[in-house]
Amino acid sequence: MDISSLIGAVLGITCILIGQALEGGNIGQLLQITAAFIVFGGTFGAVILSFPREVLKDAVIALKDVFAGEDVDFDETIAEIIKFAVKGRKEGVIALEKDAKYASDPLLVLGLQSVSDGTDPVLVRQMLETQITLQEEKVNASAKVWESAGGYSPTIGIIGAVLGLIQVMQNLSDPSKLGAGIAVAFVATVYGVGAANLLYIPCANKLKYKFKKILLKKEMITEGILSIQAGESPALIERKLQAYILDSHMKESL
Repeated sequence: MDISSLIGAVLGITCILIGQALEGGNIGQLLQITAAFIVFGGTFGAVILSFPREVLKDAVIALKDVFAGEDVDFDETIAEIIKFAVKGRKEGVIALEKDAKYASDPLLVLGLQSVSDGTDPVLVRQMLETQITLQEEKVNASAKVWESAGGYSPTIGIIGAVLGLIQVMQNLSDPSKLGAGIAVAFVATVYGVGAANLLYIPCANKLKYKFKKILLKKEMITEGILSIQAGESPALIERKLQAYILDSHMKESL
């Protein structure tokens, strides 16, 4: 569980509700089924129209990575690579084939199997980099879905506000019906802007941030695999991979 994501989402919504209460309002005033139907239905309709079904499916599945997802442990990854390096140095890279399927990362499995099969190093690098690129494109596409939702939502909220004002204008002669139209107008705007800035766009940003660490791990695995294939000593491989941890800390501080 990613506690920071959960705290951020809950804190943002809670503070808005508390602010509403401090102004003398109540939660019930923000519960407008009509406004919700217009804003959320319109937003997701626009998103569904914008992207292929496969990308939409990946975007929905990717939401779990915002609140949970892979916890990247670089030290653990280095230790695993060094374990394979030691065995490869002692018994030869062919001996890695048996243990490759037990590796923790699919990219590591692919790399070890390729090395044990005697695949050319250039081809090994190409295969691993291709897998990384495909995963990067998949994550970026998922993030783009939520970014698009964040772009559509405020605009749909304005549409909801206009529809509410139309209702008001049509019932100027009947004051008893003005309240409902005004409520839809203002609450639709709140829903549109709130959902975009508290949910959709933050989720997209968190997905991209998390993948930066995953990408660094994949690059570390690629370097480790190629070093094992080149017959480098486990000590040298470890020093090379430790540089990725420093790189990760530097990127987080920027």
